[in-house]
Amino acid sequence: MKYTEFKTLTQVEEILGVNHQKKDLFPVFSNLEVSDYLEKSLNVARRLPVQTEKSRCEWIVAPILRELRERNDEFFTIFSGERFEVQTANIKLTGECDFILSKEYFSLEIKAPIIEIVEAKRNDMEIGLPQCAAQMFAAQKFNEKNGSYSEIIYGCVTTGTEWKFLKLTGKELIIDSQLYHTKNIGELLAVFQFIIDFYKANTQFL
Repeated sequence: MKYTEFKTLTQVEEILGVNHQKKDLFPVFSNLEVSDYLEKSLNVARRLPVQTEKSRCEWIVAPILRELRERNDEFFTIFSGERFEVQTANIKLTGECDFILSKEYFSLEIKAPIIEIVEAKRNDMEIGLPQCAAQMFAAQKFNEKNGSYSEIIYGCVTTGTEWKFLKLTGKELIIDSQLYHTKNIGELLAVFQFIIDFYKANTQFL
């Protein structure tokens, strides 16, 4: 089944057995300092007609992820537009993923996904949530099959300017009640850093 065929969270529950709830996912963060590179990149994006998924990817999402990778000494590898197929006990999940952050310094193949990022179709955040949840479930099963940390997978749906985070533990999906925005990019970076720090502290499972 393709990730894009998951249109509702009810489908995710019925097909994958993943239950969901909405609540605050993170503590209150102090903003992280933003590099000149990222500030300039986002300022350029604000002066451009960034309306398509491709343009959001190039001008907003990719610079943010690059900032995070450099800030963390290349702790993770960024995969963009990769086909990600996972055979579970009951279903084969397949399709291209907008972004996968995989815990490894460098690899040509996905080995240990930790964060799935989905660009919201038609700028509709709700449409992206079930697709992201399905990709997170696939990443969890992929890690389990390959002997990596499998209990917790994070995900994110973004319009480029707005960011909504998710966390999958076993078959319990939490959708963050909060919405983060590039207008406060230091806070958004702090959320990502919180997630990355979690995996840094749990490298024995990866």
